[in-house]
Amino acid sequence: MDWNGKQVLVTGAGGFIASHLVERLVKDGAQVRAFVRYNSRNDVGMLRLISPDVFSALEIVRGDLRDVEAVRGAVKNMDTVFHLGALIAIPYSYVNPREVIDVNIMGTLNVLMAARDANVRRVVHTSTSEVYGTAQYVPIDEKHPLQGQSPYSASKIGADRIAESFYRSFNVPVVTLRPFNTFGPRQSMRAVIPTIITQALTRDEVKLGSLDPMRDFTFVADTANGFIRVAEADNVLGQEINLGNDNTIRIGDLVEKIFGIIGKTPKVTTDEQRIRPGKSEVMKLWASNQKAKEMIGWEPRISLDEGLRLTIEWISAHLDLYRPDQYTV
Repeated sequence: MDWNGKQVLVTGAGGFIASHLVERLVKDGAQVRAFVRYNSRNDVGMLRLISPDVFSALEIVRGDLRDVEAVRGAVKNMDTVFHLGALIAIPYSYVNPREVIDVNIMGTLNVLMAARDANVRRVVHTSTSEVYGTAQYVPIDEKHPLQGQSPYSASKIGADRIAESFYRSFNVPVVTLRPFNTFGPRQSMRAVIPTIITQALTRDEVKLGSLDPMRDFTFVADTANGFIRVAEADNVLGQEINLGNDNTIRIGDLVEKIFGIIGKTPKVTTDEQRIRPGKSEVMKLWASNQKAKEMIGWEPRISLDEGLRLTIEWISAHLDLYRPDQYTV
């Protein structure tokens, strides 16, 4: 597919994955409208870190996903809608579950209704591996049962099912992409890899939650490529597709791997506030990416070790953006 001149909307454009997707789309020639949540600081999130030539090509639209008219205006005249906007922090969903559910479910409903009315060509709805809960079997394929182990994961299950219903009820051309744990440059300390790296680079002690959960990590450039592929592919409407490495690593082993790359071995201690409630912790995620290979021709190209080196290099050059002494919810 030729993206040159295509009108594209990215919701949640100031976020980590979305900022990389925006950058890729602009470089591919798309006319990108970036929907970011309004704030009085005029802050555009991670978009402030992309190259100036890419940023200057964007149309920035500010608003809130819960605002029907704001979303409708953003979707108008678009060819493709990449819906990444959401409140994604699991600890925050324990504190304010109503807001997380409202933004993630009602915001998705607003996007789907606007897309239906605007007759867009394709909606790529973003899910999360958290909807699966702790793996009942591995690798986790798209037929795995869904289990809401946090208000966040429950909100994403609801959003996914609404997307499915709009495809089945109204023939909205939606496909659901389900990334597993994405990491890379620009990710906040809300996520475990930047948390480990920033503390290891600046302190002699690294505070973490449980070291026992296992995760399937994908480098952000591969994830962004998956979004492009699923927006281009034929015969994917109504589908749910995993993006993952088809591998898993225990957090404790990930810590040792990062320490090895940095060349430093800080003391690791348990910070109780970082531990999820027992029945809420997802203990094992391991993606099957067979469907992605078959339907959109996607598989990860960047190994965990290479991705970690690239991430450590970027964070080392941008330590001023991080607060290693603070726990980020």
